[in-house]
Amino acid sequence: MSLNLVDADFFLEENKFKQYCTEFLQYSQRIGDDWQWRSIKDSTDGYMIKTHFLLKNGSISSGRVDIVNDEPTFLCVEEGLDDSQEAGVSEVSEVIRYEYHVLYSCSYQAPVLYFRASFLNGKPLTLDEIWKSVHECYRDRLWQGPWDMITQQEHPLLGQPFFELHPCRTNEFMSSILSNLHKQNKHTNYIISWLSVVGPVVGLHLPLSYAKANLEETSGAD
Repeated sequence: MSLNLVDADFFLEENKFKQYCTEFLQYSQRIGDDWQWRSIKDSTDGYMIKTHFLLKNGSISSGRVDIVNDEPTFLCVEEGLDDSQEAGVSEVSEVIRYEYHVLYSCSYQAPVLYFRASFLNGKPLTLDEIWKSVHECYRDRLWQGPWDMITQQEHPLLGQPFFELHPCRTNEFMSSILSNLHKQNKHTNYIISWLSVVGPVVGLHLPLSYAKANLEETSGAD
């Protein structure tokens, strides 16, 4: 399913949100990105979830931590590091477990990104530590714009403390993105476009494979 923008302002209906999530999850399954849908017992509500492991100190710019038999395995993919440097990465780094949730907000008629982060011993990161983990290219803009600051909120479906990227201007920037695509006679999956914008702020980067899958979907629809 593709998105074709008609109106100047775009508000995402809940049933459309679920349809885009279904499509997104199909992409995820195709490329092995491990997103899942979690349903709430005795309810029609649910959310997308992904768990990701990152190195705290950022000693490598392109690295991934996989979990094998409950143990973190460091995969260093940065070019230019020799074997001795790669071996030392895990010794000077701490692993942080990020859990990302994508929910629908009825109030804003838009998706919302909730997340929490903790060390492998279970100790959660504080709000201050979360802010320090935000790349400087995003940090200044967030501090200047309180509408999209990172805040700590109660998860609306789980009732647990989570961090949230405030969604009040989601429709504004998404309408701009979708309007430009519409002028170019292009279509897109809303969730892919939205996560590509907000995810990197908190360490969530979509693989380029999503763009390829989205392009193939667009080509097939034309």
